[in-house]
Amino acid sequence: MVALIGLALLGMWDVSGLDLPLARLFGDVGGFDWRNQWWMTRVLHDGARNASWALTLGLAVMIFWPRGVLRCLSRRERIGLLIGMLVCLTTMSLMKFTSTTSCPWDLSEFGGTASYVSHWRWGEADGGGGHCFPAGHATAGFAWISGWFWLRDRAPRAATVWLCAALLAGTALGLAQQVRGAHFMSHTLWTAWLCWSVSGAVWWALRRWAAPR
Repeated sequence: MVALIGLALLGMWDVSGLDLPLARLFGDVGGFDWRNQWWMTRVLHDGARNASWALTLGLAVMIFWPRGVLRCLSRRERIGLLIGMLVCLTTMSLMKFTSTTSCPWDLSEFGGTASYVSHWRWGEADGGGGHCFPAGHATAGFAWISGWFWLRDRAPRAATVWLCAALLAGTALGLAQQVRGAHFMSHTLWTAWLCWSVSGAVWWALRRWAAPR
């Protein structure tokens, strides 16, 4: 139900056409002023990406030596949590690899050469570099949504905190990229929805596979 509501809201956002007006708040024909700003590139991009991979590695270690709230999960459930995250990361990477949608900073309106083409027109070239949909960087935060599905029955309060942290991290990283001109708002919103849906699907599939027959 949550996924369906989210999909409807995403459709409304795309129909609204607000992506470009929001991008114009941060960029013009001269480009995006914050594109190469140190805090944005070194901290919120490179630093956040490295931190996310370090945390993912830590989660892998805690499959065998759990700490904190992860102790309430079985080893199989901890593995499922990690698998959900990795499937999210892989799915977003594959989608970006096949996407012909270019980043805002590639558009002629912002000093590039590409034309604006909606991400709904999958496979249609826009004259730019492409590979910009969905928002891969935001996935570093949104992929952690996987934990909510595995924790919600065992530790509901911790699951809520976990979910809020994942949503906050993904949104912050997505907004940072939007300010730089790397993504539109819709890219971040779709990434959140995709990570939610993929995490839920992985949780359901693994639970079903492990159920007694």
